[in-house]
Amino acid sequence: MNQDPTLLLTEQLISLPSNTPHDAGCQDIMIERLERLGFAIERMRFGDVDNFWARLGTESPVVCFAGHTDVVPTGPLDQWHSDPFMPTIKEGMLFGRGAADMKASLAAFVTAIESFLAEHKRPVGSIALLITSDEEGPSINGTVKVVETLAARGETIDCCVVGEPTSSERFGDVIKNGRRGSLSGRLIVKGIQGHIAYPHLAKNPIHLLAPALAELAATEWDHGNEYFPPTTWQVSNIHAGTGANNVIPGKCELLFNFRFSTENTEQSLKEKVRAILDQHQLDYHIEWTLSGNPFLTARGPLVQALAASIESICGFQPELSTTGGTSDGRFIAQICPQVVEFGPINATIHKLNECVAVDDLPKLSAVYHGVLERMLT
Repeated sequence: MNQDPTLLLTEQLISLPSNTPHDAGCQDIMIERLERLGFAIERMRFGDVDNFWARLGTESPVVCFAGHTDVVPTGPLDQWHSDPFMPTIKEGMLFGRGAADMKASLAAFVTAIESFLAEHKRPVGSIALLITSDEEGPSINGTVKVVETLAARGETIDCCVVGEPTSSERFGDVIKNGRRGSLSGRLIVKGIQGHIAYPHLAKNPIHLLAPALAELAATEWDHGNEYFPPTTWQVSNIHAGTGANNVIPGKCELLFNFRFSTENTEQSLKEKVRAILDQHQLDYHIEWTLSGNPFLTARGPLVQALAASIESICGFQPELSTTGGTSDGRFIAQICPQVVEFGPINATIHKLNECVAVDDLPKLSAVYHGVLERMLT
């Protein structure tokens, strides 16, 4: 029987149905292991969300591992090969909800720290963990609140590894050294409702919006840079009308989103959108929602340490990438100058029959162990 400690702990965590925002006891298991190692544990509950901040040591640098215990809904149970909360190994894969996103990483954090401290009783610096159960949900009572609490008392982090599943084709091939920002907008263009047979007595907001929409879609917002692809603007929904085919609508509503690089800011994008809409003389209103600003960790101590650790375990250099959606790294970057993400293969995350390769679990722990070796010895 395979007694790899990372596998055993991953299985234990998968067996707990921690549907967001519920932790279901996952953090208790991690905390018990960390307390044995001498970590000071600070539980932080905000609303219905459990979080904890754990730290061993008082000196700098502070090397932090961050992640989430909550998972997305399972989807139809009858379409899973096995019970999503009963960890099952089949053909070298460990199946279960959260296997890749991100209970394998949480387990690897713990076992990496355990093995590192068994070899180094007094690391040069501090080890910390920032764990939430509100990453897959609205993300309002999780990492962002913990970061605000730490910032309010002047506590900072020197470098942080977020355990998001970043590997793409093979374990270790991708490090996320940043993420694009996400800015959404709800645009309402006003017209005048009327009978479709008397268009001169009405003003069709769809027709009015169309030229501006074409210009927005064709605009090059920036060209990206060494780390980021160009900023993109996409429409996710457009709606107008009463449902009748003989009524000109009185307004048109458009939902859109920017995924933006560090070449733009929230303010610069807002100004550019308004300039285009004003140019077309539209009567409009916009409601904006910023989900997160972009963050970037350039090549430096943490990126080099993680890349070297991966190369020593996997035999190749990983690629740096900033693609994909947002993560809690956007909050941590407010108090931490170096934030990267690394974890297992992400091909099955949020899908039916989510799984992770059993052979990748000890390698994941070894990579995290290697980061601690390079940063704290």
